[in-house]
Amino acid sequence: MLYTNSMTSAISLESAFKRAPRADFLPSNVKDDANIDAPLPIGFGQTNSQPSTVYNMLNWLQIEPGNNVLDVGAGSGWTTALLAYLVGKEGHVTATEIVPELATFGRHNCQSLPLQNITFLTAKQQLGYKNNAPYDRILVSAAAKTIPEELVSQLSSDGIMVIPLQSSIMVITKTNSTLTIDEHPGYAFVPLIN
Repeated sequence: MLYTNSMTSAISLESAFKRAPRADFLPSNVKDDANIDAPLPIGFGQTNSQPSTVYNMLNWLQIEPGNNVLDVGAGSGWTTALLAYLVGKEGHVTATEIVPELATFGRHNCQSLPLQNITFLTAKQQLGYKNNAPYDRILVSAAAKTIPEELVSQLSSDGIMVIPLQSSIMVITKTNSTLTIDEHPGYAFVPLIN
């Protein structure tokens, strides 16, 4: 999939993966496993999702240049960096991570790249970050038990949210106040903490 991007003439999802190599977002003890298409531990009971799953989620998110994006459960910052490349310098990514040590790790990883369009925050008890809402796109990288109304309310009236729900990934399209949901079963994620 090809995206027009104000940082370059065009950027594909594949190009974003090359600009933000997974190994750069992993703890040293699992860096050698970066090319394995499997989730890898990043500490504190959390994982860096397998590349094919991340690719599918970003594809379903339909990122457009200039989008304002929320990345919930940003962990090591890998999805945050991928999103930042896809939205380009006119877009913005707000990343939230509830584990303070991972938020520090993810922020550091993102700061090592030539990206100026990321705000990386340590989450409190609330989901998302209302101050930068509404978001054109929301990516959630941990499994919720139900669709969080708190995130739906932060989604723009024509926005898309991709969120794991139990063992499926849901693609939620919001049109005004109506939600359309497409389900993609057969996935496993760590639980969403809030």
